[in-house]
Amino acid sequence: MSQVERPGRHAPTLEEVAEHAGVSRSTASRAINGGLRVSPEAQSAVDRAIVALGYSPNRAARSLVTRRTDSIALVVPEPDERVLSDPYFARTLQGLSAALTDTEIQLVLIIARRDDGTQRTARYLRNQHVDGAVVVSHHRDDSLEEVLAGSRLPCVFVGRPWQSPETIQYVDVDNVLGGRRATEYLVQVGCRRVGTIAGPLDMAAGVDRLAGWREALAAAGLPDHAVARGDFTSSGGAAAMEQLLREHPDVDGVFAASDLMAAGALEVLRAHGRAVPEDVRLIGFDDLGVAASTAPPLTTMSNPVVEMSRVAAEVLLDQVAGRATSHAPRIFGAEVVVRASA
Repeated sequence: MSQVERPGRHAPTLEEVAEHAGVSRSTASRAINGGLRVSPEAQSAVDRAIVALGYSPNRAARSLVTRRTDSIALVVPEPDERVLSDPYFARTLQGLSAALTDTEIQLVLIIARRDDGTQRTARYLRNQHVDGAVVVSHHRDDSLEEVLAGSRLPCVFVGRPWQSPETIQYVDVDNVLGGRRATEYLVQVGCRRVGTIAGPLDMAAGVDRLAGWREALAAAGLPDHAVARGDFTSSGGAAAMEQLLREHPDVDGVFAASDLMAAGALEVLRAHGRAVPEDVRLIGFDDLGVAASTAPPLTTMSNPVVEMSRVAAEVLLDQVAGRATSHAPRIFGAEVVVRASA
């Protein structure tokens, strides 16, 4: 039996690891806690001793040495119900988890409600309860951007920051390009009265996708006044579709800035006796599962959320580790995914 397997034996101590490895206690501590000034030979000896003795480092003691918590936060300034129902956030978690698989770092989910919740979150982040933060679905009036831009806490935004795109690293899909390509597709298949259900205009994605819609219509010489605002939810998309039909009853194509809004619009069109795609062609944005499950299935724009959040986490880990990284944003493309609705 090894020492570790003997019943009743105490947990191995740092001193025993040092003795087994033939190094000083301070060298063993630095080797275990990722400190500097440890030779490759000493590091290997300590690693072998840890395995042989079954030593488990004390995380609290390690934090005192490294000043790290071994955790990062996913910060979402949205209501609980949206975080739990929107597939965007599930895919974001999937990408972050993939990046953390081979690390000891834990992921902390912070749902920062947009009333006083963002202030509590700001205090939490300022006090460095985590080693870094990934922020998604942020709004123009969030305090998070200002707090993080002025803090020493490593952070990465998924989505273009409003005020500090030069100082905050971020990952995003090319939303202007996506909105333009979606609208160009509707024009190419014969639509001439193209409306849009825009996302919230206090979010960069909402503004940029609307800008892409306008660019495509201007290039085609078509009017761009058929606009209704949504909120990236199905109910918001339904209300916006009702408005479009009321104000622009001759609309023959609609670009909805998210698939959830497009799904809500689809129900309203059906209720008004408008066949899709025969009477109105409809295209969404995201392709995160909702688009393939509607009737008819939605033509949409791809949004590589899993890959974007994975890259965001990798950039954040580089920041936390003090590794040099390019400050240039990582921008992903968006492609048309053709299905029956257009």
